[in-house]
Amino acid sequence: RQQNLAMHLLKLVLNCLNFDFIGNSADESADDLCTVQIPTNWRTIFLEPETLDLFFDLYHSLPPMLSQLALSCLVQFASTRRSLFSNPERAKYLGNLIKGVKQILENPQGLSDPGNYHEFCRFLARLKTNYQLGELVVVKDYPEVIQLIANFTITSLQHWEFAPNSVHYLLTLWQRMVASVPFVKTAEPHLLDTYAPEITKAYITSRLECVPVVIRDGLEDPLDDTGTVFQQLEQLCTVSRCEYEKTCTLLVQLFDQNAQNYQKLLHSPSRNPLEITVQEGRLAWLVYFVGTFVGGRLTYTSTDEHDAMDGELSCRVFQLISLMDAQLPQSSNEKVELAILWFLDQFRKTYVGDQLQHTSKVYARMSEVLGITDDNHVLETFMTKIVTNLKYRGRCEPVISRTLQFLNDLSADFSLTPATYSLLKKLVKIKAVKFMLQNHTSKHFPFLGISDNYSLSDLRCRTVFYTALTRLLMVDLGEDEDEFENFMLPLTVSFESVTRIFNGSFEQEEAKRMLMGLARDLRGIAFALNTKTSYTMLFHWIYPAYISVLQRAVELWYREPACTTPILKLMAEFMQNRSQRLNFDVSSPNGILLFREASKMICTYGNQILSLGTLSKDQVYPLKLKGISICYSALKSALCGNYVSFGVFKLYGDNHFDNVLQAFVKMLLSVSHSDLLQYRKLSQSYYPLLECLTQDHMSFITSLEPHVLIYILTSISEGLTAVDTIVSSSCCASLDYIVTYLFKHLAKEGKKTLRCREISQDGQRLLHFMQQNPEVLQQMMSILMNTIIFEDCRNQWSVSRPLLGLILLNEKYFSELRATLITSQPDNKREVLDQCFRNLMEGVEQNLLVKNRDR
Repeated sequence: RQQNLAMHLLKLVLNCLNFDFIGNSADESADDLCTVQIPTNWRTIFLEPETLDLFFDLYHSLPPMLSQLALSCLVQFASTRRSLFSNPERAKYLGNLIKGVKQILENPQGLSDPGNYHEFCRFLARLKTNYQLGELVVVKDYPEVIQLIANFTITSLQHWEFAPNSVHYLLTLWQRMVASVPFVKTAEPHLLDTYAPEITKAYITSRLECVPVVIRDGLEDPLDDTGTVFQQLEQLCTVSRCEYEKTCTLLVQLFDQNAQNYQKLLHSPSRNPLEITVQEGRLAWLVYFVGTFVGGRLTYTSTDEHDAMDGELSCRVFQLISLMDAQLPQSSNEKVELAILWFLDQFRKTYVGDQLQHTSKVYARMSEVLGITDDNHVLETFMTKIVTNLKYRGRCEPVISRTLQFLNDLSADFSLTPATYSLLKKLVKIKAVKFMLQNHTSKHFPFLGISDNYSLSDLRCRTVFYTALTRLLMVDLGEDEDEFENFMLPLTVSFESVTRIFNGSFEQEEAKRMLMGLARDLRGIAFALNTKTSYTMLFHWIYPAYISVLQRAVELWYREPACTTPILKLMAEFMQNRSQRLNFDVSSPNGILLFREASKMICTYGNQILSLGTLSKDQVYPLKLKGISICYSALKSALCGNYVSFGVFKLYGDNHFDNVLQAFVKMLLSVSHSDLLQYRKLSQSYYPLLECLTQDHMSFITSLEPHVLIYILTSISEGLTAVDTIVSSSCCASLDYIVTYLFKHLAKEGKKTLRCREISQDGQRLLHFMQQNPEVLQQMMSILMNTIIFEDCRNQWSVSRPLLGLILLNEKYFSELRATLITSQPDNKREVLDQCFRNLMEGVEQNLLVKNRDR
């Protein structure tokens, strides 16, 4: 009974300390940046040293289940806001916290319980989050305590298989301590130069020692959990920069030793595969460490000596790359390859390009050993490595996708400054890049192949490949159409083959795979062509011959999303008027031709997909809703791209515009309201499309059947309260356009001239509908009012736009709603709310919408 009582009391205290006192509801997942805003009238309790002593005593005397709660309370005590204390009080409070830490570490039996251990690690991290290093070093017990914490951390790191989530907090503590060193002004020694290298060493050696255990016992490899590994390495890179010489000496020694062992094993006659795998696992870790420490240069003040050490370390990885590539294509280790790509990326960010003077000491050692004198040579090494991977590791999806990501990062965003653009200029001159631009076929790069033994997911990375290649092509392309045609030649050949297959005996599987690959390739190319000239070249290449092949494919294989999704995504990319690239000449019909093709494809897909009938819950998204959402985003891009004059269609009796709008309605009615909001991609394409339609095509909205209008208005009503601000803001905008249209129509009704009466038939229809269904707009007004008054409204400006129109159209209902809302409040708040309503409508003239909306 006593234990039960103690448990409930501790939970009560913890809930009090966890309470969000100032209503800023910090993100609970961001645990390491927490300050507890303790109320000032609790100050006396916090100033009494007995308060902290009580919780430390409870930790020592209660069984684990309860001692864990006592520690959780201490975590919050350690996070008390600074302003609760004066400086001397704060120092005394911190002294008591440190004294408690010392007691726990001197009697560490309780920490063998995982719950206690985790809470204690959080407690240590919070100490550094809420106190500065300058405050910690002047505490009386600091030297003993920092030594105890260091030993505790080292022991924790050595047990690599235990509690990675708790280790995160320990590394956070050391990372923040080391990052604070330059700012400490006190004379007391911080002792981090003694302990930080020991922490780094413990991490490095423990990870190397885990490799044979993992491989021999078939355990889960920590390297497979890249999220955790990268997070820990990021923390370690700061810690490692303290006394960097020690860390580098250790790493050089370990690297040389392991690389030599590896070479011996490769050349030994017996070639024990298990030993080789162990050695490769260790090398993978070592390469990750080198990449991490090189990348750490950007986070910490660095000297020329540090750069020279980075050169020493980098040399070894570049030598390892040559050693690994020399064994191809016989053997290759995925983990080492991924580690090498991580290192190359870190080296690129730190030592390539404009961010460094070329005199950097990193290249001094590399030119002695490898003949790499500047970043030109490094770029050549990068590109050779990329081509080698794409040539020989085509069946290893993780390596290919990481290699392509690296290529993409090299080619991306270089148009921003002259200096980075010059880097791209250098890239284009490299032999390996020229080779890629002229030979992007499956003969040279097997991952572009489409034979049956390749899985379909392998095709995904082709988009990234072609985006990067096209960016490189664009550097010197200018208006050279022949050069562009040459680049497109492999795709031209593939399209011709597909066309022949379609016209001949029809090998369905082969054609399907080829088209899936081609659609992904073309999407990558289209994504990178962001100028009018280059985009127009692509348009002339694909229209009309090849686009009809894509239309045919959608018609045939609508049941197979693996095939239709890439084609629909390609069409959506084509419709995007990014950087005004679809700015065709005045005499050109290309904008209209492109829209007609999109319309055909959307109509074909929409009609076919609806013939599938009812689908089960797990099939409805992949088989139907995903395709619909891509069609909607393509249509939205076309409607707001500003390159089609939609009035032309009616003028010349062309029904492509009407057809696509009808297809939009048919597809929409086949989707339930709950699905519209449940599937994020669907809601994020439907609601912005609806906003476009209500903004520019109200005559279409007013022509809809009453049941369709009800469906659309209900979807707006439900979307107003959506958590996703893209959805709720689009709903507010759509509602505003509809209400404004009605209001203007009513204003015209009042004037009653003959011309106005003829114009306003559309408005008449909508007005009649609204008069028959007044509850639709009233409900929306009620929702918006409740959102503003009672909820945390994140997009107030958007919500304010339709509100005025709703109030002016429903004045009687607004008075009733106002009265209801006021009476629902407690007595002491009614007057306040009534005043708010008066302020809201102050100075608003009843019949003017546009002028009053901003007010």
